[in-house]
Amino acid sequence: MKIDTLGVQAVIAIADHGSFLRAAESLHITQAALTRRLQNLEAFLGVKLVERSTRSVALTRIGEDFLPRARRLLGELSAALAEIRETGKSMRGDVTLACIQTVGVHYLPAIVQRYAALHPENRIRILDYASPDVEAAVLRREAEFGVNMQTTPHRGLTSVPLLKDRLVLACRDDHPLAAKKSISWKQLEPHTMILAGHEGGARGLVDVTVERRSLKWNPHYEVQRSSTALGMVAKGVGATIVPGIAMQRDAYPRLRAIALVDPVVSRTLVLVSRVNAQLSPAAQALYDLMRSGA
Repeated sequence: MKIDTLGVQAVIAIADHGSFLRAAESLHITQAALTRRLQNLEAFLGVKLVERSTRSVALTRIGEDFLPRARRLLGELSAALAEIRETGKSMRGDVTLACIQTVGVHYLPAIVQRYAALHPENRIRILDYASPDVEAAVLRREAEFGVNMQTTPHRGLTSVPLLKDRLVLACRDDHPLAAKKSISWKQLEPHTMILAGHEGGARGLVDVTVERRSLKWNPHYEVQRSSTALGMVAKGVGATIVPGIAMQRDAYPRLRAIALVDPVVSRTLVLVSRVNAQLSPAAQALYDLMRSGA
Protein backbone atom coordinates (compact mmCIF):
# COMPACT_ATOMS: atom_id res chain seq x y z
CA MET A 1 0.00 0.00 0.00
CA LYS A 2 1.33 3.41 -0.95
CA ILE A 3 1.50 5.82 1.99
CA ASP A 4 0.52 9.35 0.94
CA THR A 5 2.84 11.32 3.20
CA LEU A 6 2.18 14.54 1.28
CA GLY A 7 -1.55 14.23 1.95
CA VAL A 8 -0.94 13.47 5.62
CA GLN A 9 1.34 16.49 5.81
CA ALA A 10 -1.39 18.63 4.25
CA VAL A 11 -4.01 17.54 6.83
CA ILE A 12 -1.67 18.37 9.73
CA ALA A 13 -0.81 21.77 8.28
CA ILE A 14 -4.50 22.63 7.78
CA ALA A 15 -5.30 21.58 11.35
CA ASP A 16 -2.40 23.58 12.76
CA HIS A 17 -3.09 26.80 10.82
CA GLY A 18 -6.88 26.68 10.36
CA SER A 19 -6.50 28.10 6.89
CA PHE A 20 -5.64 26.73 3.47
CA LEU A 21 -3.61 29.86 2.70
CA ARG A 22 -1.51 29.72 5.84
CA ALA A 23 -1.16 25.93 5.60
CA ALA A 24 0.07 26.25 2.00
CA GLU A 25 2.52 28.99 2.99
CA SER A 26 3.91 26.83 5.81
CA LEU A 27 4.62 24.04 3.32
CA HIS A 28 5.96 26.47 0.69
CA ILE A 29 3.40 25.37 -1.91
CA THR A 30 0.39 26.97 -3.58
CA GLN A 31 -3.17 26.61 -2.28
CA ALA A 32 -4.02 24.65 -5.40
CA ALA A 33 -1.21 22.18 -4.69
CA LEU A 34 -2.35 21.84 -1.07
CA THR A 35 -5.92 21.20 -2.20
CA ARG A 36 -4.75 18.48 -4.63
CA ARG A 37 -2.77 16.76 -1.88
CA LEU A 38 -5.80 16.74 0.41
CA GLN A 39 -8.17 15.57 -2.32
CA ASN A 40 -5.81 12.74 -3.33
CA LEU A 41 -5.63 11.49 0.25
CA GLU A 42 -9.40 11.73 0.76
CA ALA A 43 -10.02 9.90 -2.53
CA PHE A 44 -7.65 7.12 -1.46
CA LEU A 45 -9.28 6.78 1.98
CA GLY A 46 -12.82 7.21 0.66
CA VAL A 47 -13.74 9.69 3.42
CA LYS A 48 -13.68 13.45 3.99
CA LEU A 49 -11.07 14.69 6.44
CA VAL A 50 -11.63 18.44 6.15
CA GLU A 51 -14.80 20.56 6.01
CA ARG A 52 -14.34 23.83 4.16
CA SER A 53 -16.77 26.71 3.84
CA THR A 54 -16.39 30.28 2.66
CA ARG A 55 -15.68 31.37 6.23
CA SER A 56 -14.10 28.45 8.05
CA VAL A 57 -11.99 25.34 7.78
CA ALA A 58 -12.32 22.45 10.23
CA LEU A 59 -11.54 18.78 10.47
CA THR A 60 -14.37 16.30 10.22
CA ARG A 61 -14.93 13.86 13.06
CA ILE A 62 -12.90 11.26 11.17
CA GLY A 63 -10.25 13.90 10.50
CA GLU A 64 -10.02 14.71 14.21
CA ASP A 65 -9.62 11.02 15.06
CA PHE A 66 -6.96 10.68 12.36
CA LEU A 67 -4.93 13.76 13.36
CA PRO A 68 -2.96 12.30 16.35
CA ARG A 69 -2.10 9.19 14.34
CA ALA A 70 -1.05 11.37 11.42
CA ARG A 71 1.28 13.35 13.68
CA ARG A 72 2.72 10.12 15.09
CA LEU A 73 3.17 8.67 11.60
CA LEU A 74 5.13 11.66 10.32
CA GLY A 75 7.07 11.95 13.57
CA GLU A 76 8.19 8.32 13.42
CA LEU A 77 9.06 8.64 9.75
CA SER A 78 11.08 11.80 10.40
CA ALA A 79 12.93 10.12 13.30
CA ALA A 80 13.68 7.05 11.18
CA LEU A 81 15.03 9.14 8.32
CA ALA A 82 17.16 11.20 10.71
CA GLU A 83 18.57 8.03 12.26
CA ILE A 84 19.47 6.60 8.86
CA ARG A 85 21.08 9.90 7.86
CA GLU A 86 23.14 10.07 11.05
CA THR A 87 24.11 6.41 10.70
CA GLY A 88 25.41 7.11 7.21
CA LYS A 89 27.28 10.24 8.26
CA SER A 90 28.89 8.58 11.28
CA MET A 91 29.44 5.24 9.48
CA ARG A 92 27.71 3.37 12.28
CA GLY A 93 26.52 -0.21 11.97
CA ASP A 94 27.58 -3.85 11.94
CA VAL A 95 29.98 -5.26 9.34
CA THR A 96 30.30 -8.85 8.15
CA LEU A 97 33.28 -9.83 6.04
CA ALA A 98 34.63 -13.17 4.88
CA CYS A 99 38.31 -14.03 4.69
CA ILE A 100 40.69 -16.93 4.32
CA GLN A 101 41.88 -18.21 7.67
CA THR A 102 45.47 -16.99 7.55
CA VAL A 103 44.19 -13.47 6.97
CA GLY A 104 41.80 -13.73 9.90
CA VAL A 105 44.55 -14.89 12.23
CA HIS A 106 47.51 -12.78 11.16
CA TYR A 107 46.46 -9.76 9.08
CA LEU A 108 43.07 -8.64 10.32
CA PRO A 109 43.70 -8.21 14.08
CA ALA A 110 45.72 -5.01 13.66
CA ILE A 111 43.24 -3.70 11.07
CA VAL A 112 40.16 -4.29 13.22
CA GLN A 113 41.85 -2.68 16.22
CA ARG A 114 42.43 0.50 14.20
CA TYR A 115 38.87 0.34 12.91
CA ALA A 116 37.51 -0.09 16.45
CA ALA A 117 39.42 3.00 17.56
CA LEU A 118 37.78 5.02 14.77
CA HIS A 119 34.31 3.47 15.08
CA PRO A 120 33.93 2.12 18.63
CA GLU A 121 30.16 1.53 18.30
CA ASN A 122 30.48 -0.80 15.31
CA ARG A 123 30.59 -4.57 15.58
CA ILE A 124 32.59 -6.72 13.14
CA ARG A 125 31.63 -10.30 12.28
CA ILE A 126 34.41 -12.28 10.56
CA LEU A 127 33.66 -15.46 8.58
CA ASP A 128 36.98 -17.26 8.31
CA TYR A 129 36.59 -19.75 5.48
CA ALA A 130 38.53 -21.72 2.91
CA SER A 131 39.18 -19.76 -0.28
CA PRO A 132 36.18 -21.03 -2.36
CA ASP A 133 33.81 -20.36 0.53
CA VAL A 134 34.92 -16.73 0.79
CA GLU A 135 33.65 -16.06 -2.74
CA ALA A 136 30.45 -17.97 -2.03
CA ALA A 137 29.76 -15.97 1.14
CA VAL A 138 30.12 -12.67 -0.73
CA LEU A 139 27.95 -13.87 -3.61
CA ARG A 140 25.25 -15.06 -1.19
CA ARG A 141 25.42 -11.70 0.62
CA GLU A 142 26.39 -13.40 3.87
CA ALA A 143 29.34 -11.00 3.85
CA GLU A 144 29.48 -7.51 2.37
CA PHE A 145 33.00 -8.12 1.08
CA GLY A 146 35.87 -10.52 1.57
CA VAL A 147 39.63 -11.02 1.56
CA ASN A 148 40.73 -13.89 -0.63
CA MET A 149 43.63 -15.19 -2.65
CA GLN A 150 43.51 -13.90 -6.21
CA THR A 151 41.98 -16.46 -8.55
CA THR A 152 40.07 -16.38 -11.81
CA PRO A 153 37.26 -14.07 -10.72
CA HIS A 154 33.63 -15.09 -10.69
CA ARG A 155 31.71 -12.90 -13.15
CA GLY A 156 29.55 -11.60 -10.32
CA LEU A 157 32.55 -10.41 -8.32
CA THR A 158 35.14 -7.69 -8.60
CA SER A 159 38.51 -7.68 -6.85
CA VAL A 160 41.08 -5.08 -5.81
CA PRO A 161 44.69 -6.09 -4.98
CA LEU A 162 45.47 -5.79 -1.29
CA LEU A 163 48.98 -7.18 -0.77
CA LYS A 164 51.55 -9.68 -2.04
CA ASP A 165 52.19 -12.61 0.27
CA ARG A 166 55.33 -14.59 -0.48
CA LEU A 167 55.66 -18.26 0.43
CA VAL A 168 58.46 -18.96 2.92
CA LEU A 169 60.07 -21.95 4.55
CA ALA A 170 59.29 -22.12 8.25
CA CYS A 171 61.69 -24.07 10.44
CA ARG A 172 62.94 -24.05 14.02
CA ASP A 173 66.14 -22.25 14.97
CA ASP A 174 67.98 -25.58 15.43
CA HIS A 175 66.99 -26.89 11.98
CA PRO A 176 69.89 -27.50 9.51
CA LEU A 177 68.49 -24.75 7.22
CA ALA A 178 67.78 -22.20 9.95
CA ALA A 179 70.93 -20.11 9.35
CA LYS A 180 70.25 -19.59 5.63
CA LYS A 181 68.80 -16.33 4.31
CA SER A 182 67.32 -18.03 1.27
CA ILE A 183 66.98 -21.52 -0.09
CA SER A 184 65.89 -23.07 -3.36
CA TRP A 185 62.97 -25.48 -3.53
CA LYS A 186 65.35 -28.18 -4.77
CA GLN A 187 67.32 -28.00 -1.52
CA LEU A 188 64.23 -29.05 0.43
CA GLU A 189 64.15 -32.56 -1.04
CA PRO A 190 66.09 -34.39 1.69
CA HIS A 191 64.33 -32.73 4.61
CA THR A 192 61.29 -33.80 6.61
CA MET A 193 58.42 -31.62 5.39
CA ILE A 194 54.93 -30.92 6.69
CA LEU A 195 52.30 -30.02 4.11
CA ALA A 196 49.64 -27.51 5.18
CA GLY A 197 46.09 -27.75 3.80
CA HIS A 198 44.10 -25.75 1.27
CA GLU A 199 42.40 -23.20 3.49
CA GLY A 200 44.14 -20.18 1.98
CA GLY A 201 45.02 -21.47 -1.47
CA ALA A 202 48.77 -21.65 -0.76
CA ARG A 203 48.81 -25.45 -0.94
CA GLY A 204 47.85 -25.27 -4.61
CA LEU A 205 50.87 -23.04 -5.28
CA VAL A 206 53.14 -25.53 -3.52
CA ASP A 207 51.76 -28.48 -5.51
CA VAL A 208 52.14 -26.64 -8.84
CA THR A 209 55.73 -25.63 -8.04
CA VAL A 210 56.70 -29.17 -7.01
CA GLU A 211 55.20 -30.59 -10.20
CA ARG A 212 56.75 -28.03 -12.54
CA ARG A 213 60.21 -28.45 -10.98
CA SER A 214 59.90 -32.23 -10.94
CA LEU A 215 61.01 -32.26 -7.32
CA LYS A 216 61.48 -35.53 -5.49
CA TRP A 217 58.92 -34.48 -2.95
CA ASN A 218 58.08 -36.86 -0.16
CA PRO A 219 56.37 -34.97 2.68
CA HIS A 220 56.13 -36.94 5.89
CA TYR A 221 53.09 -35.18 7.34
CA GLU A 222 49.99 -33.43 6.06
CA VAL A 223 47.69 -31.18 8.07
CA GLN A 224 44.67 -29.03 7.27
CA ARG A 225 45.81 -25.65 8.56
CA SER A 226 49.02 -23.68 8.45
CA SER A 227 48.65 -22.92 12.16
CA THR A 228 48.78 -26.67 12.88
CA ALA A 229 51.84 -27.06 10.66
CA LEU A 230 53.62 -24.22 12.47
CA GLY A 231 52.81 -25.77 15.83
CA MET A 232 54.45 -29.01 14.69
CA VAL A 233 57.47 -27.11 13.36
CA ALA A 234 57.83 -25.38 16.73
CA LYS A 235 58.05 -28.82 18.35
CA GLY A 236 60.85 -29.84 15.98
CA VAL A 237 58.81 -32.30 13.89
CA GLY A 238 60.00 -30.85 10.57
CA ALA A 239 59.76 -27.80 8.34
CA THR A 240 56.84 -26.41 6.35
CA ILE A 241 56.00 -23.95 3.58
CA VAL A 242 53.49 -21.26 4.51
CA PRO A 243 52.45 -17.79 3.38
CA GLY A 244 54.60 -15.10 4.95
CA ILE A 245 51.72 -13.61 6.93
CA ALA A 246 51.11 -16.98 8.58
CA MET A 247 54.33 -16.82 10.59
CA GLN A 248 53.60 -16.66 14.31
CA ARG A 249 56.78 -15.15 15.68
CA ASP A 250 55.16 -14.01 18.92
CA ALA A 251 53.55 -17.39 19.53
CA TYR A 252 56.66 -19.32 18.50
CA PRO A 253 59.81 -17.22 19.01
CA ARG A 254 62.07 -20.06 17.87
CA LEU A 255 60.57 -20.16 14.37
CA ARG A 256 62.57 -18.83 11.45
CA ALA A 257 61.19 -17.69 8.08
CA ILE A 258 63.56 -18.32 5.17
CA ALA A 259 63.01 -16.87 1.72
CA LEU A 260 62.27 -19.48 -0.95
CA VAL A 261 63.91 -18.85 -4.33
CA ASP A 262 64.26 -20.59 -7.67
CA PRO A 263 61.42 -19.89 -8.00
CA VAL A 264 60.01 -17.10 -5.84
CA VAL A 265 56.34 -17.97 -5.34
CA SER A 266 53.76 -15.48 -4.07
CA ARG A 267 50.04 -15.22 -3.76
CA THR A 268 48.15 -11.97 -4.16
CA LEU A 269 45.50 -11.20 -1.59
CA VAL A 270 42.53 -9.22 -2.89
CA LEU A 271 39.48 -7.44 -1.57
CA VAL A 272 36.45 -9.13 -3.11
CA SER A 273 33.00 -7.59 -3.46
CA ARG A 274 29.94 -8.05 -5.63
CA VAL A 275 29.87 -6.20 -8.93
CA ASN A 276 28.11 -2.84 -8.43
CA ALA A 277 27.59 -3.59 -4.74
CA GLN A 278 26.75 -0.64 -2.51
CA LEU A 279 28.51 -1.29 0.79
CA SER A 280 26.94 0.01 3.97
CA PRO A 281 28.70 3.08 5.39
CA ALA A 282 30.22 0.97 8.18
CA ALA A 283 31.49 -1.66 5.73
CA GLN A 284 32.78 0.99 3.32
CA ALA A 285 34.83 2.53 6.13
CA LEU A 286 36.48 -0.83 6.87
CA TYR A 287 37.00 -1.56 3.17
CA ASP A 288 38.67 1.84 2.65
CA LEU A 289 40.86 1.36 5.73
CA MET A 290 42.11 -1.98 4.44
CA ARG A 291 42.61 -0.67 0.91
CA SER A 292 44.63 2.31 2.13
CA GLY A 293 46.93 0.05 4.13
CA ALA A 294 46.54 2.41 7.09
